[in-house]
Amino acid sequence: MRTGLVILLIAIWPLQGMDDLVRGWVQQQRSPMNVQAMQVVSSKSRAALVVGAAAAALSGVAGRVFVAELGIALVPVNLAVEGLKYAVGRVRPDGDAHRRNSSFPSSHAANAFTVAAVAGRRSRTWGLVLWPLATLVGYSRMLLDRHWASDVLGGCFIALAGAWFAAQVLAWWEHRKAFPAAR
Repeated sequence: MRTGLVILLIAIWPLQGMDDLVRGWVQQQRSPMNVQAMQVVSSKSRAALVVGAAAAALSGVAGRVFVAELGIALVPVNLAVEGLKYAVGRVRPDGDAHRRNSSFPSSHAANAFTVAAVAGRRSRTWGLVLWPLATLVGYSRMLLDRHWASDVLGGCFIALAGAWFAAQVLAWWEHRKAFPAAR
């Protein structure tokens, strides 16, 4: 029954028309050079996250608070992404239909946008650098034909929710530290 509902949802997916149009345009942009560049962007984005977090953690108290906020955001983001991937089971644009690695939502985009949202909240300069990079990661997933546009947008919305959640947790923690009698 659940599989039938998921198939029906995907068959009548309201954004599929937009997804098809965007996919057609993005695939027209393919060339050997930009495919190779987007493979690097896509494959190195998670390694860049680890290196950036390590550098931030070593840069003092503000860096460690950033890493903590990032961790608080990334845990629920990745739990939501993986849960939705399994529940939705959307076939990727390239035809890959493995349920554990389904198309919706894009975990690459979710992670990249989470980093951009958390860093952008802490520093306008880092936000100006990381939002375009997160957008490039999302674009790379579409150009490599691994995700639909709505998968990338879904990952972005989940990232924003995770970053908001992390900011609320840190605000609660700071309030609690400032007012220990309120425990």
